[in-house]
Amino acid sequence: MVLSSLEEVLTMADGHSPGAIGEETYLIGRDAVLDSMGLVTLIVDVEQRLEEDYGVVLVLADERAMSQQHSPFRSVRSLADYICRRIEEQG
Repeated sequence: MVLSSLEEVLTMADGHSPGAIGEETYLIGRDAVLDSMGLVTLIVDVEQRLEEDYGVVLVLADERAMSQQHSPFRSVRSLADYICRRIEEQG
């Protein structure tokens, strides 16, 4: 889901299909494929998809996410792992 949301956000940003992206694609930092607004758009899109497709309500950009030593937003994989952990915790 994170990967498909990222593809959509990147396509919306420049009107072209994104190049090679995958689980190790950086979302923040020097090699990131997104700017700050792109990251916000991605987070909102993922939150909406979680609720619409799975009935799961999560706020991803909260104090918990921001206080972690390693940001859950650093890559596609880290964000997907973070989402899975949060869903498991909700039970």
